[in-house]
Amino acid sequence: MAIMKVIAINGSPRENGNTKQSLEIIEKVLVKNGIEVEFVQLGGMLLHGCRACGGCFKNKNRRCAIEKDGLNDILQKVFDADGIIIGSPTYFSNVTTEVKAFIDRCGYVSKANNGLLKHKVGAPVVAVRRSGANFVYSAINFFFGIAEMPIATSSYWNMTVARDIGEIQKDEEGKHTFENLGENMAWMLKKLRND
Repeated sequence: MAIMKVIAINGSPRENGNTKQSLEIIEKVLVKNGIEVEFVQLGGMLLHGCRACGGCFKNKNRRCAIEKDGLNDILQKVFDADGIIIGSPTYFSNVTTEVKAFIDRCGYVSKANNGLLKHKVGAPVVAVRRSGANFVYSAINFFFGIAEMPIATSSYWNMTVARDIGEIQKDEEGKHTFENLGENMAWMLKKLRND
């Protein structure tokens, strides 16, 4: 049986900031459960938003018609994975522009190709300085929902209250939430694989 794989997307331009460190907490739990995790650095990429050109529906080749910015390489990894974690810091009460571009373009390519995301397990991860995390959490979950993906949850919303790099390490409740999320995601992946 093939090893299950999760793609962990860091939507923060801070490559080793609180969002990435949160994803690493989940990674440790998933790896302990025999699930491979691959990180993708999305934040900081110069991504185009969806142009609503309809190219993905015309071509039906599992690719976005925008070829110049490298997102198609990420989309192929996502479509081949069993699960996806999207991590984003909170920028003015929403996801980063890179995460939004990913959501729009990935969602359209998935739908254009008969639901490439359907039944993959999704999990949102949010870093926030003070407030606005619920909008980020919702934006990512709305994406998972419309893509027909089961969503892994935890004992609290999947977020950390942290601004300066490394502050996640002081957030005991946040770290516990991410560990629990990793356990729940592993359980879901295994259950779906066995059914």
